[in-house]
Amino acid sequence: MHSRMSLLHSLATDNEKKMVLLVMDGLGGVQGADGSTELEKAQIPLMDRLAAESELGLLSMVDVGITPGSGPGHLSLFGYDPLSWSIGRGILEALGVGAHVGAGDICARGNFCTVDSEDIIVDRRAGRIPTEESAKVVKKLQDAIRSVDDVRVTFYPGLEHRFVVVFSGEGLSEEVNDADPQKEGIPMRWAVAQNEKARRTEEIINAFIKEVWDVLKDEHPANGCLLRGFSSAPHIPSLGELYKIKPVALATYPMYRGLASLVGMDVRDAGETLEQLFHAVGTYWEDYNYFYVHVKYTDSRGEDGNFAEKVKVIEEVDRLLPKILDLRPDVLSITGDHSTPAILAGHSWHDVPLLLWSPYARRSGAAEFGEKSCAQGNIGHMQGEKLMGLMLAHSLKLNKYGA
Repeated sequence: MHSRMSLLHSLATDNEKKMVLLVMDGLGGVQGADGSTELEKAQIPLMDRLAAESELGLLSMVDVGITPGSGPGHLSLFGYDPLSWSIGRGILEALGVGAHVGAGDICARGNFCTVDSEDIIVDRRAGRIPTEESAKVVKKLQDAIRSVDDVRVTFYPGLEHRFVVVFSGEGLSEEVNDADPQKEGIPMRWAVAQNEKARRTEEIINAFIKEVWDVLKDEHPANGCLLRGFSSAPHIPSLGELYKIKPVALATYPMYRGLASLVGMDVRDAGETLEQLFHAVGTYWEDYNYFYVHVKYTDSRGEDGNFAEKVKVIEEVDRLLPKILDLRPDVLSITGDHSTPAILAGHSWHDVPLLLWSPYARRSGAAEFGEKSCAQGNIGHMQGEKLMGLMLAHSLKLNKYGA
């Protein structure tokens, strides 16, 4: 166990105070034409009022200039050093969809994509095909592909264009680079082993992708697939045991449910819409004292490069926030796991805005919740992994250190 984690574990004490971590995925942005970020452009009267009564700051999830993935970003928010605990996206997605993962199995997150006759990736998400259509494609593949060489292959449908594949066999390795160019309009990037031990896994994965493309050659728009995040199940300390809390995850997307499950949270049904997600907090309010509430669509709209739609999602969260505030949490943190500026249409290295409310917060007096006000906030610039300790302190769950 790492030094800061050990310190918090030694100081943690149990009480019934309630903490809520509201994560708007990809919240941070970059200013648009009028000089405002998506968060600053949004009409969010409730969050703006909270900002005046809260402590504000900016979170760096990994380190200055490093663009974090969703996995490292969330681990940081949960109090784990993301440089010490490396978890692949594949295992997170697999756990999130309820996949059976055995010892030595390798999991991968899949995207259905559109590919042309020259192996150029035209659309990495196959037009974000509907979940129902994607499930039919998954069934077609499972019926057609049961194994590659002597490695068993199991498919699991996800949301929209996403799916999970689990490879089960002897001698497999997770040390394989993503089979995904990460950009459109360029050729396919095939899986490449990071060392000689992973060479056979590279061959299995690339043979698998070619089989998928062959089975789907007459489909449109999902006539191919991309794979990333090759990983197996790691051992990671339980959040509840570390910090003497009873945590629950309310998230609609599989990866985030998987990540929460991996760190020992109970994962409960959060519905499919934002309205259902926020309603679910009240449903489980009496059963837990740490609530992780995840909003995906801020990130999705940012990745689509749609500034206006990302603004609308933030405004919808503000409209629904009373469903949490009416429960009277003792500590409320509102932040993101990374920044996804619409201008970049992807994750970025920019620090993430943070609002932390509790009865013991030193009030910022800020006029609004946004990147500029957070940059001037009383928390300052802080490593994301320190947020958990700050929330525990505000909930009076930490004993004094030393005599």
